[in-house]
Amino acid sequence: MNFALFLGCTIPARLTQYESSSRAVLERLDVGLVDIREFNCCGYPVRNASFKTFVLSSARNLALAQKANLNVMVLCKCCYGSLKKVDHLMEANASLRKEINTTLEREGLIYEGGIEVRHLLSVLYHEVGIESIREKREKGYEGLKIATHYGCHALRPSQVVQFDDPVNPSIFDQLVEVTGAESIDWATRLECCGAPAWGINDDLSMDLTRRKLGDGKQSGADYLCVACPYCHIQFDTVQKAILSQGGTDHRLPSILYPQLLGLTMGIDRETLGLEMNQVPLGDIVGFLSDERSAVSNQLSAGSEETNSE
Repeated sequence: MNFALFLGCTIPARLTQYESSSRAVLERLDVGLVDIREFNCCGYPVRNASFKTFVLSSARNLALAQKANLNVMVLCKCCYGSLKKVDHLMEANASLRKEINTTLEREGLIYEGGIEVRHLLSVLYHEVGIESIREKREKGYEGLKIATHYGCHALRPSQVVQFDDPVNPSIFDQLVEVTGAESIDWATRLECCGAPAWGINDDLSMDLTRRKLGDGKQSGADYLCVACPYCHIQFDTVQKAILSQGGTDHRLPSILYPQLLGLTMGIDRETLGLEMNQVPLGDIVGFLSDERSAVSNQLSAGSEETNSE
């Protein structure tokens, strides 16, 4: 099971712990990753300024993956939405496909369709599977409550991204719960994190974030869990700014999903980059129990009962 790993721009520049924790977890799960150094920006930042530049950017990445005969795994949900959108456009619009491929041919590239674009969570759920993940756990969480944040670009437009049920998704919740944690029900779980407004209308961006933090906290969550760099930066870096201004009483640390899962696999804190998160995670390790020891203790207790009889 090999994929071309698409990191995008934000993760290498601002969130290297997302990459390192994902690589470590995927290695444990026997998922092969191929780095295509020629990958460029997905085009998301310019999609409303220059539509064809946006399409060309994503189409070039898809063409590079096709040349390598590999499907693509994406960690960023904005990148995921962009690549899925352009794959859809290239299939549906023959004149656009011809125009874009004419430009790509200058580099000896062409995109003919057929490359699957998967998000990290999709790969874990569909290709690896819940039971296979469970078998790789060394420990499990007990009493840990997680507010699972899906993010916008994984769910909409649903006919293009085809990630999960856009109204009542469950994939991410199931992946959280395979760690032993409880994925809580919270009213704003499908609402925007506020990241798209950051840098344009910071007050609005912070208001959206504060609302989600407050709802998650009041619903009983110990942590937010995300699988998108923009969402994590909003709930981590921006939350830190909000806290420093006394803008909320609802402190709710954000943890990346591969960090959450990696701890149950026995992967060390440095590799997972836990200390790189801006809002400290506190004693999340304190929620872990050693499953092997628990099984051993149960067997020993059973043996002692048998001997005493």
